[in-house]
Amino acid sequence: MSRYVALGVIGVFVLAAVFVATRHGVKAAGRAPIPPATADVALAQASGKETAVFAGGCFWGTQSVFERVKGVIDTTVGYAGGSKESATYDQVTTETTGHAESVRVDYDPSKITYGQLLRIFFSVAHDPTQLNRQGPDVGTSYRSVIFYANDEQKRISQEYIAQLDAAHVFPGRIVTQVTPLNGFYDAESYHQHYADQNPDNPYILVCDRPKIEALKAQFPELFQDYKKR
Repeated sequence: MSRYVALGVIGVFVLAAVFVATRHGVKAAGRAPIPPATADVALAQASGKETAVFAGGCFWGTQSVFERVKGVIDTTVGYAGGSKESATYDQVTTETTGHAESVRVDYDPSKITYGQLLRIFFSVAHDPTQLNRQGPDVGTSYRSVIFYANDEQKRISQEYIAQLDAAHVFPGRIVTQVTPLNGFYDAESYHQHYADQNPDNPYILVCDRPKIEALKAQFPELFQDYKKR
C-alpha cells in the first residue's frame, strides 16, 4: 500500500500516523542514542567521497534525515533491489518488482564514518524491527535493507546488527537485510527532497518531521540544517 493510498484512507492513515509520530518522534527524540558500531573504521586522513545506500520505509523521510547529517555531501532517492526496466514509482508500488525505496548517501569519509551513518539509520531513520513496512506504508518496497557496495560495508553492517541484537537494544530482533548493491536507479524528480519542498504535507508533518527532531536531539554534534546543494 503506497503512501498515497494511505492518504486517501483518511481515518486509517490518521490513526497509523499518530502511532508512528508517538513511537518514532516523541520517544525517539527523548531517548539516548543506541551504541556506536564497535566494528567501525577510523575517519579517513584525506577528504573524499564514498557512497552508502539504505532503504527503510518511505524514501522521503530517510532522505530528510541523511541530508541533515554533517559530512554528507549529497543524497538521492531512488530504487534498489530490482531491475532498471521496472524502476519507476508506478511499477515499484505494485510490490512485484523487487525494488525497495532507497536513498543513496554520498559522504566524506574524513568527516563521518560508515558506522556512524549506520547508527543514524538504525536510531532515527526507521524502525529496523518492522518487517516489510514502516508505519502506514506496507509492502516489500518499504522493507529495511542495507545495500553494501564492498566487503568492508558488508562486514561493518553484519557485525553491527549482531552487536545490537546481542545487546537487546530493540524490543524485537532486527529484520534489516544486508544485500549487495547491484544497481541504484534515481527516482522521479518530484520525489527528490520531497519533504523539504512540501513541509506542510500532513504525511511529512506526522511521519517524517519527528525523525528530523530525533536526529537533532540524539546527535546534535552531527546535525546540520538542510541547505540545497
